[in-house]
Amino acid sequence: MKSYYRLFGLLCILAFAPASLIAEPQYVGEQACKDCHISEHQQWQGSHHDLAMQVASETSVLGDFNNTSFSQFGVTSRFYKDGNRFMVNTEGADGKLQNYEISYVFGVYPLQQYMVKFPQGKIQVLGIAWDSRETLKGGQRWFSLYPNESIPAGDVLHWTGPNLNWNYMCADCHSTNLKKNYNAESRSYNTQWSEINVSCEACHGPASDHIAWSKLPADKKPLDNGLVVHLTKAGSNQWRINPKTRKPELANGSNANQEEIQVCAKCHSRRAQLDDDFTPGDNFRDHYLPALLTEGLYHPDGKINDEVFVYASFLQSRMYAAGVTCSDCHNPHTLDRKAEGDAICQQCHLPTNYASPKHHFHQQNSTGASCISCHMPAKTYMGVDERNDHSFRIPRPDIGEQLKIPDACSNCHQDKTAGWAATAMQKWYGPSDTGYQQFGPALKALQQQDVNALQLTYAVLMGENPQIAKATVISHLGAFPSRQTLLTSTQMLRSSDADTRRQAVIALAGFPLQHTIREIFASLEDPVKIVRIEAARVLAAIPRGSLEPEQKLLLDKVTEQYRQTLLFAADRPEAQLALAQLYAQLGQNEKAEAAFKRALQLQPQYVPAYINYANFLQGSNEAAAFSLLQDGLKIRKDAALYHALGLWYVRQGELDKGIEALKTAAQLQPESANFQYVYAVAISEKQPQQAIKILKTALKSNSGNPQILMALASYYQQLGDGDKAKVYRQKAEAVMQVQPGILR
Repeated sequence: MKSYYRLFGLLCILAFAPASLIAEPQYVGEQACKDCHISEHQQWQGSHHDLAMQVASETSVLGDFNNTSFSQFGVTSRFYKDGNRFMVNTEGADGKLQNYEISYVFGVYPLQQYMVKFPQGKIQVLGIAWDSRETLKGGQRWFSLYPNESIPAGDVLHWTGPNLNWNYMCADCHSTNLKKNYNAESRSYNTQWSEINVSCEACHGPASDHIAWSKLPADKKPLDNGLVVHLTKAGSNQWRINPKTRKPELANGSNANQEEIQVCAKCHSRRAQLDDDFTPGDNFRDHYLPALLTEGLYHPDGKINDEVFVYASFLQSRMYAAGVTCSDCHNPHTLDRKAEGDAICQQCHLPTNYASPKHHFHQQNSTGASCISCHMPAKTYMGVDERNDHSFRIPRPDIGEQLKIPDACSNCHQDKTAGWAATAMQKWYGPSDTGYQQFGPALKALQQQDVNALQLTYAVLMGENPQIAKATVISHLGAFPSRQTLLTSTQMLRSSDADTRRQAVIALAGFPLQHTIREIFASLEDPVKIVRIEAARVLAAIPRGSLEPEQKLLLDKVTEQYRQTLLFAADRPEAQLALAQLYAQLGQNEKAEAAFKRALQLQPQYVPAYINYANFLQGSNEAAAFSLLQDGLKIRKDAALYHALGLWYVRQGELDKGIEALKTAAQLQPESANFQYVYAVAISEKQPQQAIKILKTALKSNSGNPQILMALASYYQQLGDGDKAKVYRQKAEAVMQVQPGILR
């Protein structure tokens, strides 16, 4: 129960209500809500939540099915009607044109997508969508979600493939109380929902107890109203202007409604789903693993890059830290902003301070004068869907220039030279307005293994930075094993932030287990699931015979929790691979091999499955391992497969063939420091000068890679050049050092 009052209220309900209330609350549907909540229901109708998913019909389908065609890369798809059925003739999984009936539609604006039922309960989303914007904006047309890519049948991005599968990729966020119900043995789905769209109970939780409460006499109603989550505070923040700072602050104290934000985060985040048991009011991280500021998803400074759905961006903001919630800006029922344009910002930020050329230094009513354009720059996803960055950052063109990434100023002033905007900002504002997000150089340095990466990482941890940025850098400490980084990683296990604790477990996995096992073992009892199962993953291979009985019970219990999260995602090759690795660690080799095979059945192009399955077979069936790698290369000429093949040859004593394969891997992926390093080591005995050349080239983009630095020191020492050997050895040692006094 959430509080004393929740418990007290429930006891009162049980005292006066029917016996049926003793059961878990049930979903009752939006029709049961609207009689008492007429205004909220009317606002919700026609919203993007209401129209998140619909049965295909004359009223729901927006696209032109009047025998229209769309052609791309030699494939012409035709959209037409067969009586009351909406149909498409397009390329199927076998590469041949086939007729398919549209069963459901997704969304309404700025695009609408279409879904087709397949055997075994699978539902797939077409890669061609309808642009529902007005004609003047370029809409009212069919378009491809992948306009610049030829995607053949069999590809993971083909509309019949796993990445456009509704059951796994989309369903959880477009319907209410969805249960995926995947059967791994039959590879089939029996996906069910309470309501087809995002309805009242998707946010407020199952309402059967609330309905029962509403029917009690007024004098019999307990304090608790029977809802599983209380969102009455949503939108009730009272903001005022501090007369001294002239900046907004909460008048009613720091009242950030975390329950509201976590309810929204369920769908408005880039995350992995651990189960489908989330009920509003639960801890989000007991059911979902949110992405942090991962390379590829975000630029190093935290600005949006890939499709990330707002949540982690918002966590970066000073507004989140100050207590702003989603409903301060958005009506939770209509989903509209509470005001148009910059008026939404002026709810809290004085126009006299900010809506002036003295602040923005642009012409009034221009793009550059817009709060949203400068502090929430947008990026277009899915071809037509423009989404604003919710990190609410001060533009930093100097950081953009330094890290070679986009920034709000350069987005508009594309005709200007690099550094122009940074100079202008310096002139206007001086050096003081550097913003809240100061972690970009550290993340970039970690990604590039820069020589200053560790120093910059500690600067993030010691500075005033968003907690999500601190959590992101923590896991990298395991790549710099020292007494100092071990101490820091251990300290971070005491953080109040679950993401930080999980990342600390990942960091500790980079140290010898004898130094970390006690701390990681304690994380098996963490109150949040994402931390517990990460600890179980790290500790899975520990021999159970070495543990006390109660320790064994605990490890087995949490390992099973981890296994269940993988089984939930058993329709994905990544989960099957993780299951295979878990079973191998547990000594359950038959189950491991079955999971490896399932991973490849689900996605024959999935390179990590070939490599890890081959490693699993190493020593017991080398011929099968070799055959696996060859099979993978027939499907995809991938650098990692060549690298694995090279190592296989080396193990077999076929050094020349091994070197050739390792060379191919290094050439295919020159940015990989590991591939360059291993290739250089392989040729170092016969070609030490060439090995040095390769390593020095790799060092240009990985200046702080300890392996490369130590290898260069070793090879120069072998060649008798002690001075150069000393230089590289000192550089390697410097990379691992931290400034005295930091986080002691």
